[in-house]
Amino acid sequence: MSTKQIEKSTTEIQIPDGVTVSLKGSMLHVKGPLGRVYKNFKKIPVGIEITDKKILLKQTGERKKHYAILNTSKSIIRTLCSGVVDGFTIKMKVVYSHFPITVKVEGKKILIENFQGERAPRVSMINGDTKVDVKGDDVIISGPVLTDVSQTAANVELKSKVKNKDHRVFLDGIYRYSKSKGIEK
Repeated sequence: MSTKQIEKSTTEIQIPDGVTVSLKGSMLHVKGPLGRVYKNFKKIPVGIEITDKKILLKQTGERKKHYAILNTSKSIIRTLCSGVVDGFTIKMKVVYSHFPITVKVEGKKILIENFQGERAPRVSMINGDTKVDVKGDDVIISGPVLTDVSQTAANVELKSKVKNKDHRVFLDGIYRYSKSKGIEK
């Protein structure tokens, strides 16, 4: 193995202030001001070591694939660390032409009522510790885990999809218009 390959095979991530990271088996625990996040690295072939304020990642092989997995896991850990410090927000807009759509939150469910005049509400699930606020025609989805926030927004968008009609004419639905870092109220 050449020296270039040895340099490529390890990378380190600085842990931000106010964040504690611990490793129990293959489970990475990240705790910060906005909460606690877990990620299982059992299926991801990368070696993880935690020192004072750094996380050391080592790839398991010398191939290009292993280098890609190393950088992917680095990106995942950075996202987890920035999520517990800042959080993530997705803003969605309720759009309708004839039947006014109302959105309500009940526990871990989002109810989309009166969509195209339907009697029964369409139900979408909230993933993880994601918070959903409805303000007029805006639906604000925020939380510390990017994957949970994004999946909740995708669930809402899919539940308000028009089927069996021309989607160029029937534009009713709930659409994402903003994605940002930081939790907005």
